[in-house]
Amino acid sequence: MQLRNHIKTINHHKMEVMKNCFRVKMYRQGLLHDLSKYHPAELFPGGKYFQGDRSPNAAEREEKGYSSAWLHHKGHNRHHWEYWIDFSLQEKRIAGAPMPVCYVLEMVCDRIAASKTYKKDAYTDASPLEYYKMSRPYYIIHPETDRMLRELLEMLAREGEEKTFAKMRRLLGESRREAVKKRVPAFARRWLEKGWNSTK
Repeated sequence: MQLRNHIKTINHHKMEVMKNCFRVKMYRQGLLHDLSKYHPAELFPGGKYFQGDRSPNAAEREEKGYSSAWLHHKGHNRHHWEYWIDFSLQEKRIAGAPMPVCYVLEMVCDRIAASKTYKKDAYTDASPLEYYKMSRPYYIIHPETDRMLRELLEMLAREGEEKTFAKMRRLLGESRREAVKKRVPAFARRWLEKGWNSTK
């Protein structure tokens, strides 16, 4: 068991995600990201199946046919699209529910950090997009969530981190303003949107 090396890897990954989240102004999510990885249900399988250049979940899955660590992880972390799979009453099948914008943005931060952690010097801004394209056929994900994820990864590959993180900050601000509008009464929304004089 390479538990020490596994802990070093998840510490490094968590620090990279935290830096990314802070750049997007998601401070709470950056601090709380992936805390479940320190739970025994994830920590010990991670040490047993540690690889160094890929997720230990893949090795556990190859041996057992499933990953107990991943089943625990995806059920405790909202930045994974797998967390949002549910039965759709409209479609009468298992489908992806729409993810809140803040968790889509955390997912992007996570994918950048994971690619840097495992690819090391071979990392480029296109690496997260390449992983997305390779694994996308297996996703059960809401179309709007998928569209936002893909567009941000394509922007990262094309224009780099600075412009992509700036875009992510704008999306976060817009989603927070929309959330505030939904919480205030209709008359107050009209006043905020048009000004007091237009409501007389």
